[in-house]
Order: sequence, then C-alpha cells, then structure tokens
Amino acid sequence: MFRPLLAVGLTAGAALLAPAALAPAKATEPFTRIASFPIFQNLPEGTDPTTETVAEIVTSAMDGKLLVYTDSELEAIGKVDISDPANPEAAGVIMLGGEPTSVAVLGKHAYVGVNTSESYEEPSGHVAVIEIESGKIAATCDVQGQPDSVAISPDGSQLAIAIENERDEDLNDGVIPQLPAGHLASFRIDGSGALANCAAVTVTDLTGLAEVAPTDPEPEFVAINGRNQAVVTLQENNHIAVVDLTANKVMSHFSAGAVDLDGIDATRDGIISLTESKTGLRREPDAVAWLDDNRFVTANEGDYEGGSRGFSVFSADGSLLYDSGTLTERLAASLGHYPEKRSGKKGSEPEGVAVGTFAGERLVMVGLERANLVVLFRDAGDGGMELLQALPSGGVGPEGITTVASRGLIAISNEKDSAEDKLRSTIAIYQQGGEGPVLPQIVSADGPNGAPIGWGALSGLAANPSDPSILYAVNDSFYSVGNVYTLDVSAEPARIIAAQTITRNGAPVENLDLEGIAAAPDGSFYVASEGHPKKDRPSLILHVLPDGEVAREIRLPEALESAKKRFGLEGVALDDNRLYVAVQREWNDDPKGMTKILSLDLGSDTWGVMHYPLDKPESAAGGWVGLSEIAALGNGRFAILERDNQAGTEAAIKRVYEIDLDGVTAAPLGQTPPVLTKSLAIDLLPELQAVNGWTADKVEGLTLAADGQLYAVTDNDGVDDSPGESLFLRLGTANERQASK
Repeated sequence: MFRPLLAVGLTAGAALLAPAALAPAKATEPFTRIASFPIFQNLPEGTDPTTETVAEIVTSAMDGKLLVYTDSELEAIGKVDISDPANPEAAGVIMLGGEPTSVAVLGKHAYVGVNTSESYEEPSGHVAVIEIESGKIAATCDVQGQPDSVAISPDGSQLAIAIENERDEDLNDGVIPQLPAGHLASFRIDGSGALANCAAVTVTDLTGLAEVAPTDPEPEFVAINGRNQAVVTLQENNHIAVVDLTANKVMSHFSAGAVDLDGIDATRDGIISLTESKTGLRREPDAVAWLDDNRFVTANEGDYEGGSRGFSVFSADGSLLYDSGTLTERLAASLGHYPEKRSGKKGSEPEGVAVGTFAGERLVMVGLERANLVVLFRDAGDGGMELLQALPSGGVGPEGITTVASRGLIAISNEKDSAEDKLRSTIAIYQQGGEGPVLPQIVSADGPNGAPIGWGALSGLAANPSDPSILYAVNDSFYSVGNVYTLDVSAEPARIIAAQTITRNGAPVENLDLEGIAAAPDGSFYVASEGHPKKDRPSLILHVLPDGEVAREIRLPEALESAKKRFGLEGVALDDNRLYVAVQREWNDDPKGMTKILSLDLGSDTWGVMHYPLDKPESAAGGWVGLSEIAALGNGRFAILERDNQAGTEAAIKRVYEIDLDGVTAAPLGQTPPVLTKSLAIDLLPELQAVNGWTADKVEGLTLAADGQLYAVTDNDGVDDSPGESLFLRLGTANERQASK
C-alpha cells in the first residue's frame, strides 16, 4: 500500500481545477529505490575520478536492460548495464566531439542531439546516429541550429528535434527576442534505423505564433504521440505548438497561460511559510509528455518571467484540463524537501515529466528539480490526477526521468556533480514492488494555519521521558529561527505533528545554530546552540519552556569559550540534574584526536571536562571525524554518535559508541581531563546504505525512547546542494540488536 501522503499536509487547496483528484487513490503497488549508480564510476579508465561528469537526460535501450544518458561535461553519452537493476554496472561512454543535449533510442540505435555552436549568434548542431553496442557513429545529420530535446514517434517512423537557438542571458538581461530564431527539425526513419532525409532536414517554422516575442520562438522540449503529432513547448515564449510531422504543418498553437497561487512561500527569509500569494505567474513549461493521443502534461518550470511551481494537463486543441496549483509546493514542504532558498524564485521548480503504463495504469512522473523529488500520479482519465507517491531522487537536480514499464522500473538522473562538495551525479533506479525501505521516512502534518509544517535540517533528537511514541527534534542555522519539532513515531513514516519556535520575550531568538536537544520530565527542554567565532555566535545552552520561551541562558565559562573553534557544541543529554554536552572536534586546548565531553551540574553550576578519543579518518578522501550527538541510556551510560564528514562512496565512519561514566569524575576547568573508554555499539553505515541512494554524511540526531527503542536522524542541509533526504533510522532495542547479530 502507498503511505497516506494525502492525509499528511495535503488535505486541501492543492488542485485548482480538480479538487476531487485529491481523494485517496486505490491501492497500487509502490515503487522502491533499489539502486543508485554514481556516474563518475563510468569515466574512461585512467580518468581522474574527481572529474566533473553529468547525467542529464536518460533513456533505456536493449529491451530495458541498458540505460543511456547524456553527459555534457564529458561530451559523451554513457551506458549503464541494468540487466540486474539492483546492481547497475558501468558499460562505458561514447565520445561525441560536442555537447549532447538529449538522447532517444530506437532498436539498436541512439539518436543524440549534439550542440556544436561557437556562439549564440551562430548556433549549430547535428543529430548523431549511434550504434549502441559498438559505439560507432553511423551518421551525423545537420539540424540547422542548436538542438535541445529529441523524440522518436511511437511507430518509429519520425524523429523530431527542438532547435532552441538559446538566448544569451547576459545580453539585455536575457530578454527575447534574440535572433536567430529556433524551429522544429524532423527526419524520417527507415526500417534500418537510418535517417531517410539526413542530407535535407525538414524544418517547421514556429515564428509568428506566440504573443511573447513571436519572431524568436525558442523550442525547449518535444514529444510525439501515436498520430505522429509533435507537441513543442516554447518555454520563454510561454507558448505550446502541436505539429503534424507527416504534413509538416502546425495544427494548433496556444498560450500556456498564467496562474494565481495562494499559499506559497514567495520570500527567501530562512523560514518555510506557505502563507503568501502570487498572481499572473506564466507557466513557461519545460518538459512535456503525451498522456494519450489527445492529452499531454507539462512541467511548468518557468524561465525569466514565470514558473507556476506545478504541472498542467492540456488537450491538443489547447484546452486546460488540469492544473496542480500549489500541490507540489505543499508536498515538498511536508516531506522536508522544500528548497527555502528558492522561495523568491520558482520554488520547487518542476522541470521533468514522464509517462508510463505500469500494471495497466497510466502513471505520470513530475520531477521537482530544486526539491530533489519525483512525484508520482495516476492519470484519472477525467481531467484529474491522483497523487500516489513521492520518490526522493537520491541526488541533486533531477533532470531526466525514464520508464521501463515492462520491468516495472523508473530511472531518475541527477545532474549536480561536485567531488569537492561531496556530491556526485547519479542515476537512481526505482522498481514497482521492489525490496527496500519506505521513502520518505518523515512527513509533517498541517499546522494551525492549514498549511503543512515546514521543516528540514534536523540536527538533534530527544525522547519524551514517558511517552515512547513521541520524540523531539531541532533544526540548525540553515533556517533563521530555531524550532522544536514534535514527532509521532508510532507509524511509518514518522510524522511531525507540531513545531514550536524558540522565543525570548515573545520574539524569535536570533543567531541560533541548534545542534542538540534534551527533554526534561517537566516538559521543558535544554537545547545546545553551536558557537561560531566568525559569526559572532556564542556557544549557548538554553533552557526552553514548553511554549518555546527561553527560561534561562547558559553560556560557557571564559576558560572554555576562549579555546573554542568553529566545530563546537553538537549534542546535549540530561541525566538527573546534570547536563552532558558533546563538542564536535578538538578545540585549541585539546590534544590531537581528543574532543570534549562537558558536564554541568545544574544545582551548583559547576562545569567539568572529560576527553573523548576520536576515530581516525578512514576514507581515501581524508576529511575529519567528530561527534554529532550524545544520548543518555541510564545508569551512567551514554551513547555517542561519531561520524566522518564524507558522503556517498567515501562515507566510512558513521558509528554509535557507548561510554560508561559511572565512577568517572570530570576534571574541573583548568585540570587534566580523564580520557574516556568507548565501545562500539552500532555501525550505522549499513543502515544508511540500505536506502540505495547517495550515502548521507550528516547523521546528526540520536535518542533512546521510553520503551528502549533507539532512533537516529540525518540532517538534510535544507535541500541546499544536498539530496534533501532526512533518513529516520529505527534501530530497535538493545536486545533486538543483539538477537540480530
């Protein structure tokens, strides 16, 4: 069964034209991520593995046993063997001598749009016809301009290419017209896979159609239906054209229109608040896919003057049949995937779209480029869409989506790649009915204003002292306010059911970087805020009342504060009337490889210091190792969360250690601290790898619930150059873990 996303933050106001489409869908077998392939692993032998490489557009070949993707950085197309989709393997690259913009496959051939333009004023390019198995380029056919999207007709007789001749965004602030104008190029394909008119491309003129810059159409994306009709989006022109390829004739064309949105976040201010409105937003669609021979769906990414933050369904004559309104924005906020830094622009930014038939059901996939989600809908066939599932893309910047319906597969290509930032371009593979964990693992309910509770960057975890179903979390400085979130963990996914902003005299406390939280028996909290010398941020422990008001502010003694470095307070635990605080890494007064566990007697305000020995980095990439959390286990025992700062294939140390402070006396300030003994309790790396995505580096929260269950959570960095997944690890009890060994 699909998880009840519709009951979590998405109960109202999501569809402008078809509110009935929000009714819970009938049971459909869900999709599970079974693998993720890092594109750098397909670099030619001898290439530096840190070389930037990008999977942008992806499609399938060889009866769905091979994925083919474009790599504009490498100027190649790459191949990934998915004979066993749960274990994809590198299958090599084919160099093109130009920038590939899109790829389509028919039989044994790949048809690749290749941009060879030397300037915006003199665009050029061709279609390369490639024998997939051998890698031989069988033909190059000039398209009289700079190609973008490529599509093949269902009957295999037509190839269409959107010739964008893109504008120079630095010229006249990117405003069009900027000639030369783009067009639609097409070729006939014969039975052998050759282009019958390679020497003389068919050009369909698209000028004079749009109200916006009619002299400069910039075709962005093309798709072909069973009648050999091509739908072409003119993104910058906010226009759509339907072309009869056989007759080389524009059948219909129409504006993509505009929308009014109420209940979005339109301001970049470090707060997710779906309370604002925008009117007259041009859709400016990017990707497009046919639902059937008469209807198509557009992803309304927007360009320089628009972006409606959703998707739409049109008929071939231009009738608007459905618009998603604020649905995708609300969904991203509920799932912790909302990109707040993009609020002032285009929000979650729908860009990609794909359609496939699985088990007799027509499904629609909409890629949210900035939210790193692909949202799955069922075509209701009556102008509506039924929300089924959200698929975290497993990387950053989902650009391409393809389906292998015969094998129940969806492949998502993520284009962001930076070895320096510990992010690599990937292709994530989902399978209907596949084995794997349920994703996402945390969702939020609606808040008092009827909008989903916005959340992200969870950096500390604590348990309710008496109710095993309730946990608490805090967010770090990615957001401009500090919040205490209440989580109900009695069901999967876990649900954020409340958020309380930390205040002083009723106003939000500024300049906090909350990294730890401990819950007291009276319902209050102790939260740790990490200091930052260069941001004038002190290290703080705040005693916070249940209503969020700060009752007491505790600062470090000067002897500690003067020695601190950037990596400071990371976790706090309460045991009887004493606080224990984990410091992430060595400070100026610590021996190398040692960090501090601080203690504070709340009755006498007496501080003590203990030294904790850190593991040495084990990744080939180096980096550092530090602490992320401390959790009280009872009887003087504590769990310590220790991790390196590596992600993906370089992640090595994500561990829970246990320390026993019974009989250990913390040293007074200025004296030599005792060195603690630690014992390994849990290696979290297999747990993180089990989600079959880009392995998270920031395991930030850990707590023991009232019933003995141990939980951990990862920090998603607010979906800022991060995959955005918040993994909620249910680690079981000590007895369960022992029995599983």
